[in-house]
Amino acid sequence: MANLSLKHIYKVYPNGTKAVNDFNMEIADKEFIVFVGPSGCGKSTTLRMIAGLEEISAGELKIGDVVVNDLEPKERDIAMVFQNYALYPHMTIYDNMAFGLQMQKTPKEEIERRVKEAAEILGITEYLKRKPKEMSGGQRQRVALGRAIVREPKVMLLDEPLSNLDAKLRTQMRSEIVKLHHRLNTTFVYVTHDQVEAMTMGTRIVVMKLGYIQQIDTPKNLYLYPANKFVAGFIGTPQMNFFDCTLKREGNNVHIAFKECDAGLDVPYDALLKVMPQYLDGQKKVCVGLRAEDVTLEPEAVASSAVTFKFKVSHVEELGTETLVYGDLDLNYSGIAETGTRIVVKAAGFKDFRSGEIVEAAPNLNALHLFDAETEESILPRIPKENFLSCTVKEGKLSFGSLCVSLPPAIPCADGAAELLLPSDAITFDGAIPARLCASEEVDGKFLLTVEAGGVKLFAVAEEAPAAQELKIGLDLKKIRIKREGQDVVSPLPEINALDGAFVMEKVREKTAAKRKKEVRYCMEIAGVRLGSTQEINDKMFAAFSGRKVFNTQFRYEFSPYGVKIGEEGIPAKAVEILDYGREKFLKCKVGESELYVLCEREISGEIFLLPDPEQIGIVEKERDIRIV
Repeated sequence: MANLSLKHIYKVYPNGTKAVNDFNMEIADKEFIVFVGPSGCGKSTTLRMIAGLEEISAGELKIGDVVVNDLEPKERDIAMVFQNYALYPHMTIYDNMAFGLQMQKTPKEEIERRVKEAAEILGITEYLKRKPKEMSGGQRQRVALGRAIVREPKVMLLDEPLSNLDAKLRTQMRSEIVKLHHRLNTTFVYVTHDQVEAMTMGTRIVVMKLGYIQQIDTPKNLYLYPANKFVAGFIGTPQMNFFDCTLKREGNNVHIAFKECDAGLDVPYDALLKVMPQYLDGQKKVCVGLRAEDVTLEPEAVASSAVTFKFKVSHVEELGTETLVYGDLDLNYSGIAETGTRIVVKAAGFKDFRSGEIVEAAPNLNALHLFDAETEESILPRIPKENFLSCTVKEGKLSFGSLCVSLPPAIPCADGAAELLLPSDAITFDGAIPARLCASEEVDGKFLLTVEAGGVKLFAVAEEAPAAQELKIGLDLKKIRIKREGQDVVSPLPEINALDGAFVMEKVREKTAAKRKKEVRYCMEIAGVRLGSTQEINDKMFAAFSGRKVFNTQFRYEFSPYGVKIGEEGIPAKAVEILDYGREKFLKCKVGESELYVLCEREISGEIFLLPDPEQIGIVEKERDIRIV
């Protein structure tokens, strides 16, 4: 199996620069994965860490079932194709391809078989007696691929192998590498800065920026459902049009008002159901994205569209099968300065538009993209995190729509109108509230459901699509948030407890019949108390730190309320109160100044001891904010 597992991978240089931050990914056997992003985003560094050419600062890298952090490149059963080919100029093509096998003491007959087979696959059999200087750039690239193929590796790593080729040859080689992947039937990891290469080659694409993963998805999903403005702008040619706007709900419509000009669109509210209501007040700044190909200039389509807008043409670019029409939503635009209302429209065939002409266009409303102006994250996600509802609290009862739910003792809330933020994963399917299934959509192995309960439409997440239209739902009230005037009056139960500590070594003396035996064991020192570690934690700690540095580093230990028990020994804590959420009760307690929450089934008071489950502990190095476990 040639699957790869990258868990919490970091690359931090001695000067503190983080080239790669908390990289997490599972790569299946035989996948074609593409890392893409601008220069300096960390894509090549990640590839070199997989290859063993860069040391991993923290994290765990597996090829198959083997942790390879400390293995030399030659022991990882990988092959790498470099940007500059790296061929030996004094050797023939045959010798270049055979060199690696010769160093491994492979029998001559086997070397000859593999080289000839690879040469036949790549169409370079007739060039085996030539030297690299006698070949073109594309032919040299094939030789570099052949040198990797003959090794029959578990994983093929390719670092921008086509960047030195001209456009026509790049297109040809792109197709050949895809066919090669299907023929070799092994795992490919490919690095490029060219989004066209990424979209046409990868089964999945990793988009990176400044060392962080922005999104991992299929080419189709990256194009249709970008997670943020960066991904939206990076994927697609020409770049997506972006406009600063505000959204104002007016009955069954939402008015999109463009900043810096008088243009506007009226969009049916049903098209923007996933947008949180706070973005629809006409005040909060948002960014609207619209791809050039999602705007039509065809007269018949414009005439039949319920939503149209006008723009002033600045110039056109005729590309044969299509024309790029450039313009501005500001009809008073002079055509000189760069503005925030510039637009590019991709039209089929040749279009005879003159500079300064006013044209009418119709957008595809199903292809609108909306982003928060500050965070640049999508506010029109595939799976909404929360339902935002107007509600009322009266005498311990929460009402929204025609539903009325009793609040548990753990949620005291003063009477009055408020806003309820109900997470989509807080809706369960084992309750007593009647509901009706309106829609179901499969997203990344889960199902996004739209259900109607009490006259209110809610988004929910399920592992399986319900078989019936009529449902019974429940609400996990420990996850809800209630706001008044923008301030939380009810907060969700924290999902993570955190305590500071260290990692220590202690010597244990055991008496045997023959003699005293000394052993060393490693412990997690959490809030001054030493708890036994696991072999997995030990391995990850020593993989992340060399020498004794691991014993001189401060860590933050994290565990959930479900990952800790109350016992006879452990971390001393003081019970504060029991939080009764109905089905579940949690103990709020204090360790020093830190507040912790623990699942419990009985009344507890006074001094207690907490025992976190080592199998469920997360560990973060505090100074560099690096996750180890």
